[in-house]
Amino acid sequence: MSLPHAILTALLEKPSSGLELTRRFDKSIGYFWSASHQQIYRELGKLEAEGHIRTLPAEQPARGQKKSYEVLPAGRAELARWTSESQDPKPHRDALLLRLRAAAVVGTAGLETDIRRHLELHRRQLAEYQEIERRDFPPDRDSAEDRLRHLVLRAGIDLETFWTGWLTHALAEFGELPRNAAGDEGV
Repeated sequence: MSLPHAILTALLEKPSSGLELTRRFDKSIGYFWSASHQQIYRELGKLEAEGHIRTLPAEQPARGQKKSYEVLPAGRAELARWTSESQDPKPHRDALLLRLRAAAVVGTAGLETDIRRHLELHRRQLAEYQEIERRDFPPDRDSAEDRLRHLVLRAGIDLETFWTGWLTHALAEFGELPRNAAGDEGV
């Protein structure tokens, strides 16, 4: 249900073509709500059929010209309705956590290496978010829109900070495990 709302949000920020939306998703919304090029185009068609968006008139008719879209009042109303409704948090699902639980019964072979890889990935993502914060949110950017966008970025920074700390702790725990930890015998 959230992909159409992510697209409406992006189009309200700036009318765009499907390709431009895909690029913008990769640079902003995609950090917390990802979508493939095909998913975006499929959803654009649905949103247009529902009367939430429309294709902008072309400046010059041309065959193969990319279509740009803008949000209609019905789309803005739908986004406002969705934004104001109550939603429960979704349960967190993470394969690494499940793999750690499984390692307790089948052994930890290969897992420490992958935890180190995860730690490096989270460190890189944290550094990227911190760079975006330095670049895009100087102290003088204090509009309501900037503050809300910064709040979303802070969630990313805080989550990556959590994961780097937790993974560092996990690696320390691995260092203290007996050589043949939990089911490693015979692996």
